[in-house]
Amino acid sequence: MPKVAVIGAGTMGHGIAELFAIAGYEVALVDVAEDYLKRALQNVEWSLKKLAEKGQIKEDPSVVLSRVKPIVNDVCKAVEGAELMVEAVVEDIEVKRRVFAEADRCAPPEAILATNTSSLPITEISEAVRPERRSKVVGMHFFNPPVLMPLVEVIKGAYTSDETVKKIVEYASKLGKQTVIVNKDVPGFIVNRILARVNDAACWMVARKEATVQEVDSALMYKAGLPMGAFILLDYTGIDVACFIGDAMSKRGFKTHPCPLIVEKCQQKKFGVKTGEGFYKYPAPGKFQWPEVPKSAGERIDVVALLAPAINEAAYLLREGIATREDIDKAVKLGLNWPKGPLEFADEFGIDTVVKALGEWRQKTGFEEFEPDPLLRDMVAKGKLGKKTGEGFYTYVKAEEKKLETIIIRYEPGVAWIILNRPERLNAINPKMVEELWKAIDEIEQMDYDKVRVVVITGTGRAFSAGADVTAFMGATPVTIFKTSRKLQILFERIEALDRPVICGINGYALGGGLELAMSCDIRIAADTAELGQPEINLGFIPGAGGTQRLARHIGRDRAKELIFTGDRIPAREAERLGLVNRVVPADKFEQELRAFANKLAEKPPLALAMAKYAINFGIEAPQWVGMMLEAAQFGLLFTTEDVIEGVSAFLQKRKPQFKGK
Repeated sequence: MPKVAVIGAGTMGHGIAELFAIAGYEVALVDVAEDYLKRALQNVEWSLKKLAEKGQIKEDPSVVLSRVKPIVNDVCKAVEGAELMVEAVVEDIEVKRRVFAEADRCAPPEAILATNTSSLPITEISEAVRPERRSKVVGMHFFNPPVLMPLVEVIKGAYTSDETVKKIVEYASKLGKQTVIVNKDVPGFIVNRILARVNDAACWMVARKEATVQEVDSALMYKAGLPMGAFILLDYTGIDVACFIGDAMSKRGFKTHPCPLIVEKCQQKKFGVKTGEGFYKYPAPGKFQWPEVPKSAGERIDVVALLAPAINEAAYLLREGIATREDIDKAVKLGLNWPKGPLEFADEFGIDTVVKALGEWRQKTGFEEFEPDPLLRDMVAKGKLGKKTGEGFYTYVKAEEKKLETIIIRYEPGVAWIILNRPERLNAINPKMVEELWKAIDEIEQMDYDKVRVVVITGTGRAFSAGADVTAFMGATPVTIFKTSRKLQILFERIEALDRPVICGINGYALGGGLELAMSCDIRIAADTAELGQPEINLGFIPGAGGTQRLARHIGRDRAKELIFTGDRIPAREAERLGLVNRVVPADKFEQELRAFANKLAEKPPLALAMAKYAINFGIEAPQWVGMMLEAAQFGLLFTTEDVIEGVSAFLQKRKPQFKGK
């Protein structure tokens, strides 16, 4: 039976020992006291039983446990005959060096000596062993808890051979883990460097009184899709751990300015969950309970500003050849459970948007770590801005654009943009625009979901649309006007019934027919400078493209009467309060927020989105029991699709689903 030695039986050590035992290795598990080992074995036994209950191990837990041999404070005995040692003692460089010196003295010449350090340099540790052994010293960084987390960072020190790296990758594969390679021995490797940048941005935003702890965490969770906000994660893992790792990294060249809020918590010994209080309070020391973080709290926070420093760090890692683009994103997705890697986020946000956010950080703090990486600046100079240009860190299907007489149609990956383009007339709707909108909807309806999953309608200039171009209808007969009204109504009904979500981006005025067009969309996102209204009464007529009906359904009969009777315009924030728009965003972040939301929907299962849209739109017009029947029928229909199989499989496998609309 092959043998490995695990030095240190704490949370990480006993988890690593359990993994090797499950994989069929004899494991010599070392710690300084028998009590520690006894507790570690109890934890391993409990974990094995849980895995057995879930059918995740084939052998009886007692058989697996029998392969773990506890050894009290004797590294030399543990490594005798071992082909691999994994050190998982405290994050103290001198303690680790002593372990390695002892292992070097007693381990077989061919044995690999690995360290599970999360931040300390592999090269410094390897210099504790004889020169002839240094090529076999390597970083093998597991994530907590090792049994569940799928990632292992494999780190090359200055002396580590490619053969050693290859063997560690093979060991990790036998344990069922995925690996990323860190080619240069930099402090914090990949994951902790990127996490540190998120923590810095989050903490400084609060320290500068630009946001609250809750607002930042809400934005990271609900807008960026991260599993935990920065402050919740700091509390969960231990603020003292963040201080220790940050200090170790900065001493070895990681450029950072410690945030006073984190430093203060460490000084006060308010370490988070373990002490019962950190940035949030908990029921008792060691007892985690999700803090109250409303989704609405983070609406005004710019997630690009929060993630730009992490993207900057990722760009540095890539430019310096420390890791590949794929490994950087893979490390963060598997190690931190982010929905996308930092370079994927960068392409989605737009590299130019990221550079702008970094410039703002640099200007207001003066900190050099916020200076945009040369790679990012070079990409902007070359027009490689991400998804919107077809190339960024990754290559995408290049955006196609057609410029018609009154609208622009642009196809980005998964998203069709219909842009009203009569800025000199505030995008007023004339017969030609109606004709071109009709043809655009025709074209999109015929497209497969792999081309278009979401439609965005917005405008150029300072208006979404200021309404119908009344000059185009002067002199028309009542019958002609009736037909024109019905044609607009039917066009807007087609938008309402389109088999994919339609988002309206209200970048300025949305008045009269412009607001009626906006109300036919599924989601309305408005710039904070936008104004909305149905001012037709001021010209002697009433809304004629659905305004009297849709407005009442959106904000209620009496509120609709007030707006239509007075013809008053209301600001975006008031429209949001009334429920006329879904959200309001800063004007200078408008396109960024609009694109981010569209891309978010484009990742959802297209058929399920269509069925949900139909169930809501048609069900609300019918008695509730009819709507319920419609919902049940569509719910059942979806279970015949490949997307449901993919969604359930991805959930069970703890991966991001890839929906195809089939």
